[in-house]
Parts: sequence; C-alpha cells; structure tokens
Amino acid sequence: MFVVRDGAGVAAAAGYRQWPRSVAHLCVLTSSRFRGRGLARAVASAAVAEALQNQLLPQWRARPEASRRLARRLGFHELGSQVSIRISARQADSNGARRGRP
Repeated sequence: MFVVRDGAGVAAAAGYRQWPRSVAHLCVLTSSRFRGRGLARAVASAAVAEALQNQLLPQWRARPEASRRLARRLGFHELGSQVSIRISARQADSNGARRGRP
C-alpha cells in the first residue's frame, strides 16, 4: 500500500492484490478534496513499480474516464472489455433448487 498523507488523514492511496497467474490487480483512490494534484499518479506509479519488481503483471480495470486517463498516462493500454454480473443469494438459492441442487 502506498499513501500520500494530509496530516493524520489520507489524501491518496494505491496498492494491489495478487491474483492467480502472477497478476497484480491495482486499486487507486484519491480524496475528492485532493484530486487534480497528481497524487493518484504518484501512488499508482509506486504500486505499479513494486508489482513489476515482484515479477507481477499489473492490471488496471477502470470504467470512469478519469481513471482510464490516469492508466494511459502510466503506460497502460485498453484491451478487451469486462462484464460483471451480481447474483443475489435469493436468486442463486432459487436456481439451485430448480436444478435439483441442495
């Protein structure tokens, strides 16, 4: 985890979680009060550098355009797309019961 502090608080933070197949899934957050100052770029750059040093492949998933711009500034390229589906526990139980599952 890499952070830029504002006194006792955090202005920006970035880190990654290691996923299967040596992927480093990045996460970057900046307080709305501190956006536009390059802080996200600083912490994200540090997280990417550490992932690469650890022989991991950094992965940046982003929908908001600001996040996509930052990723491009750091050298990421868009490849493909992602679809996410959330299934509620109620739907999962109902579907499992119809298929004869416990």
